[in-house]
Amino acid sequence: MGRVIAIANQKGGVGKTTTAINLSACLAEKGQKVLAIDMDPQGNMSSGLGLEKGSIDKTIYDMIIGENDVEEVINKGTIENLDILPSNVDLSAVEIELIDVENKEFVVRDSIQKIRDRYDYIIIDCPPSLSLLTINAMTTADSVLVPIQCEYYALEGLSQLIHTVELVKDRLNSTLEIEGVVFTMYDARTNLSLQVVENVKDNLQQNIYKTIIPRNIRLAEAPSYGTPINQYDPKSAGAESYMRLAEEVIEKK
Repeated sequence: MGRVIAIANQKGGVGKTTTAINLSACLAEKGQKVLAIDMDPQGNMSSGLGLEKGSIDKTIYDMIIGENDVEEVINKGTIENLDILPSNVDLSAVEIELIDVENKEFVVRDSIQKIRDRYDYIIIDCPPSLSLLTINAMTTADSVLVPIQCEYYALEGLSQLIHTVELVKDRLNSTLEIEGVVFTMYDARTNLSLQVVENVKDNLQQNIYKTIIPRNIRLAEAPSYGTPINQYDPKSAGAESYMRLAEEVIEKK
């Protein structure tokens, strides 16, 4: 049975999609069979893994509204061991489509259940909001991984996200756990980055990954080439960090 990890933070610009893309690709490079699910209407995970947004025929939106079965929507992509369930702007209309649907919080879970045992890992990129799409991701997932940017307001909104996870656990998915926190955009030259890491460690009763993702120009460039960092520049600090994070995730299994 594949382990399903939702990558979530309702605060934008914290490296959520970057983490979803590169963790998926690094797990695949380590020989794990991975399904990357893009549940963000911006579709940045899909394009960051090499799919042309304009040429995607069927997306997760078609699966959610029942137009297509999950197998018809999965895209093989170009990376070995890595399949993609893509998204595009159509997904922003899905909340309206689901208004009268029974058990609308479980639509994605019910579809993914059919193919879950084909994968070692299923990584879900959530939208940067606590929406019905995020709830669907959390009812599908075993755990939630939270990227936190090393900046002054890092903890802002985090308690709200943890509260949402607890609510979903109480009412919709009793086995949901917080996978842990991963620090992103760390700048070793600033005292602030170090202070944020220490502050979060002191205040957060959660698992914190040892791997810290640095602020890295190659990491910022890679998505515009539709390539994950381990292929774009495998020797960069960003690639090495995400490979270490993938190792930590595998060790936890």
